[in-house]
Amino acid sequence: MILDAETCFGALTARDPRFDGRFFVGVRTTGVYCRPVCPARTPRRDRCVFFARAAEAEREGFRACFRCRPELAPGGGPVDAVPRLVSAAAARIGEGFLNEASVDDLAAALGVTSRHLRRAVAAELGVTPIELAQSRRMALAKQLLHDTALPMAEVAFAAGFSSLRRFNALFQQRFGRPPSAIRRAHGDGAATSSLVLRLDFRPPLDWEALLGFLAARCTARVEQVEGGAYRRTVRLGGRSGWVSVTRDPGRPALRAEVSLSLAGALMPLVARLRGLFDLDARPDAVATWLRRDPVFARSVRRREGLRVPGAFDGFDAAVRVVVGQQVSVAAATTVAGRLAAALGEPVETPFPGLDRLAPTPEAVAAAGIDRIAGVGMPGARARTILALAEAVAGGGLALHRGADVEAVRSGLLELPGVGPWTAEVIAMRAAGDPDAFPAADLGVLRALGTASARVAEVRAEGWRPWRAYAVMHLWTPATKGAER
Repeated sequence: MILDAETCFGALTARDPRFDGRFFVGVRTTGVYCRPVCPARTPRRDRCVFFARAAEAEREGFRACFRCRPELAPGGGPVDAVPRLVSAAAARIGEGFLNEASVDDLAAALGVTSRHLRRAVAAELGVTPIELAQSRRMALAKQLLHDTALPMAEVAFAAGFSSLRRFNALFQQRFGRPPSAIRRAHGDGAATSSLVLRLDFRPPLDWEALLGFLAARCTARVEQVEGGAYRRTVRLGGRSGWVSVTRDPGRPALRAEVSLSLAGALMPLVARLRGLFDLDARPDAVATWLRRDPVFARSVRRREGLRVPGAFDGFDAAVRVVVGQQVSVAAATTVAGRLAAALGEPVETPFPGLDRLAPTPEAVAAAGIDRIAGVGMPGARARTILALAEAVAGGGLALHRGADVEAVRSGLLELPGVGPWTAEVIAMRAAGDPDAFPAADLGVLRALGTASARVAEVRAEGWRPWRAYAVMHLWTPATKGAER
């Protein structure tokens, strides 16, 4: 653990939300483990044992609290220092990779042996890959029992279990009661045509800034921002549907309404939404670091909860960045909408104007350069998009959170028409690199009062490892016009 036991107990006593998700406390007398923000009476110090992760508490026999619900705690994102291999493995496990594949398959996908992967994960996280996956499945199942009216079999399936009997047995073992008891005591009995999931975060969060950034870049018919909600169409694991995300007015959380057609893909869906809105960030750590530089003093004070908007779909976001090379945000948005209309597939949603799935890498690669250029972009940019699609479709380039960001950068820079600016913005949004820095960005240069990317790079050295957050602060008051 990074935090010592006394610091943890102090945070627990104060119910400090800045520490939510950074540690969990097991209470020896009750056998329950909680978040540091739990509203229950604070136990005595000698009854507390602290864990860095929920899976560690569960392995020691502690059961998740039903009041503070540890399954909703913000997790460890890219801002938390873990080795790249373990970070990548945890991200893939969080998206449900081990629900349908083995640890050997995961190791092969990450380019290491299964033995090395098991040792690395156990050394860094204190649990095995299987234990981590089991903890994530149980957490999602518990959330669905609390918050939805899904039938028990669908809860098990949505949480990644292939057998209802296995799910019932493991749940009984983990929580000391069958899942049906949780449903009777806490579940929402009202049947609906959609699911509503709660996504907790560490406050503060500048929701207005997030929505403003995404609204300016929404791909027509694929995404929309309206009435304080972000909506988009979704394709995951052979399933398609929609999601609508709003701010929860009563707690530090977002509420995601999800179409029932996506019930079997909730684990990767939640992971992608958390990445899109940067919900696992530690805004206190970022603000403390950046406010040392006078250039951010006012911005950090006004927007301490500023996040780095990620990407729900890495390829989709990367195409949007390439389309935006050397043109305005508005112009890039128009062209991206035309590309979606030409190559995306139709999908039904309850929202007018939201009826198209984002084009897949395979569809773009198959379209050919003439059809891509035909939506209104220069031939050179069309060639870049075609090369990007072929690289992603062929498996040579991984564009998702948890990917090796240096491999992402090098892979992008090998493509025709991709320079450092494009590679850095894609690393920032699609790969979730908190230290990405597009030094040549017009908005960054204007905010710093220089025309030299080299000067900007030198100036930004003191902002590491949070340069992507620094960029967001520089962009927020910057003159509109350049693609960001």
